[in-house]
Amino acid sequence: MLVKKVISEEMITLAEVNEILNDVKDRQNADVEMVYEKRKAIAHANKYVKIKVEDARKIVKALLKLEKMKPEIAIKIADIIPESKDELKTIYAKERFTLTKEDMDNILNIVSKYS
Repeated sequence: MLVKKVISEEMITLAEVNEILNDVKDRQNADVEMVYEKRKAIAHANKYVKIKVEDARKIVKALLKLEKMKPEIAIKIADIIPESKDELKTIYAKERFTLTKEDMDNILNIVSKYS
């Protein structure tokens, strides 16, 4: 299938991707075999999703209230569910600023609250 025009674009968490892919899989006719790419996408999402969709949305919403938080980073944090400051530093490695210990503690508290 060729895409001729992108109507809209939205960033979503891996938990939301997993939910969408499973809905597509459930609606598909059982007699028709899934395309390779679709099977791989579903397997990847099932393997790496760590939390429920509602919790992922709550994490993103809470993180976006913090200073120095971009939507892309909030979604990445909700996907990875970092458990240490080192993991957070890795996520922020490309950014032009560094997080203080207090900022990292706030982020880890939010993540641990919902995971």
